[in-house]
Amino acid sequence: MSDNNKTLFSRWRTTALREKLKRPFVHLLFGARQTGKSTLLKSLLPPDATTINLADPRERSRHLTDPDEFIKICRSLPRDSKGRYVFVDEVQSVPSIFDAVHYLCDEEKTRWRFILCGSSARKLRQTGTNLLPGRSLIHHLYPLTLLEHPAMDIEESKTISMLPFSWPKESRPVKPFPAADLVTRLAFGDLPGIVVADEKDREDLLKTHALVHLEEEIRREALVKDWGAFVRFLKLAAAESGQLLNFANISQESGISQPTVKAHYQLLEDMFVGFRVPAYSRSPRKNLLSTSKFLFFDLGVRHAAAGLLPSPEVIMASPGGIFEQWVGIELWKRLQYLGEGNLFHQRTKDGAELDFIVEYKDQLLPIEVKWTEHPSLQDARHVLTFLNENTKRVRQGYIICRCPRPLQIHSKITALPWFLL
Repeated sequence: MSDNNKTLFSRWRTTALREKLKRPFVHLLFGARQTGKSTLLKSLLPPDATTINLADPRERSRHLTDPDEFIKICRSLPRDSKGRYVFVDEVQSVPSIFDAVHYLCDEEKTRWRFILCGSSARKLRQTGTNLLPGRSLIHHLYPLTLLEHPAMDIEESKTISMLPFSWPKESRPVKPFPAADLVTRLAFGDLPGIVVADEKDREDLLKTHALVHLEEEIRREALVKDWGAFVRFLKLAAAESGQLLNFANISQESGISQPTVKAHYQLLEDMFVGFRVPAYSRSPRKNLLSTSKFLFFDLGVRHAAAGLLPSPEVIMASPGGIFEQWVGIELWKRLQYLGEGNLFHQRTKDGAELDFIVEYKDQLLPIEVKWTEHPSLQDARHVLTFLNENTKRVRQGYIICRCPRPLQIHSKITALPWFLL
């Protein structure tokens, strides 16, 4: 790989992805729009790599009209002893390219190095697209993590996660994105382009992402017939982010059927715009709810989609629920990147709730999120209950809050500052 083309800021995936791209497989990188997929890949590919951007309507039309177009382009490329790199962006727009890649790999396995990038898995899943089993490696990219977008005014040496499923030490980015305080990230989220933008431009950029990019993606794939109804659904789903899924309520408020509401939520997942947090059911309790929560992948996009002003002043009017969502998103991103572990929540029918439960290896880690600088054992009462009910698999519980340093509030419960998450 060439180091001539470098981004200003580095991602924690940079080193690992650079090494993986050297392996003789087709590489598939998926993630939501504006998470930095194209920028990252272009920084890792050699200058002579061939790029096909299917977000360009003219380019996309040529490939849709002539399925052999891609094969003709690849065969015209000069040979390279190390393999010629071919990068296809927004590949889900032309699913037939997967078949073409399959064909070319069978023809001459080492002549080309294919890198395919996409922001939606919907059409691929629905059409049974060939994802090249045995020939491909799948990667994902998410909005910036705390590791890539550090806490403001906190020494780097004091920002190593204290959770048992922390980042590998070698994964710390060489040049992280600009630091930010907690309220700023709760207001504007963690998309790379938003983090580096001037604060005065962030609101407009987020509105553009929430409306223009989502509309373009959905219209391009002809996934929604009634755009007005979907916009109503999107606003309600964003406003309800972090809550238990309530299909009946969204259906009534948006004026669309429950099956359509369920299909729209699946669409958001397929486009990597949101994810479900299932209810933890393997518990001795009998009065547990089985309903999942749904979280948007980024708080800034969530606010814009919900029609909320993404500003620190608005966030500070009621910060607790937003903070809980941010912690959940951060936990989920880390588990996805580590490639193991599951994220759950737990709520009883009488309203007792444990915000998050991480299942990692053979451990369960109960986590409560509190918007406080002075956590107490009272704040950890649901964590303590879970500890007592699951003694074989739970060794330690946590409160994530705004305390300035770790605090031991019980022999098995530690309160952690948010920047040590």
